[in-house]
Amino acid sequence: MKRQFGFRFSSTDAAILLTAAVVATWVHQRAYELWWVVPMAIGHFFLFCNVFLVWRCWELIWAGSFVVNVLLHMVQGHLNFWPIMGWQLPATLLVIYLQIRSPWYHGIFARQLNPRLQEYLDGHL
Repeated sequence: MKRQFGFRFSSTDAAILLTAAVVATWVHQRAYELWWVVPMAIGHFFLFCNVFLVWRCWELIWAGSFVVNVLLHMVQGHLNFWPIMGWQLPATLLVIYLQIRSPWYHGIFARQLNPRLQEYLDGHL
């Protein structure tokens, strides 16, 4: 199978994003404090899998840091989105930065950001 690069979007992606929006709205209307976890998780999944094409190990590290972040805030009794996002945003930016700087980067704007893209596409990396 030929390697590809760039932004990806399919009808399945659209269906998942729409379903997540409906679920998040439904949970939010029931005044559940952690309603924002659904769009946060799905949004990052889309960002990592469709926009920046992040390696699975980086995704799992981000997910682990997110779970720890939420749990630490839960223990302190603070479940508001903004403090948790304030701590999670640097992890998100770090994962994206590390992915873009790798010679295997093949996400959005890969042609401009990765001078070794052709080597990756040809299977030499």
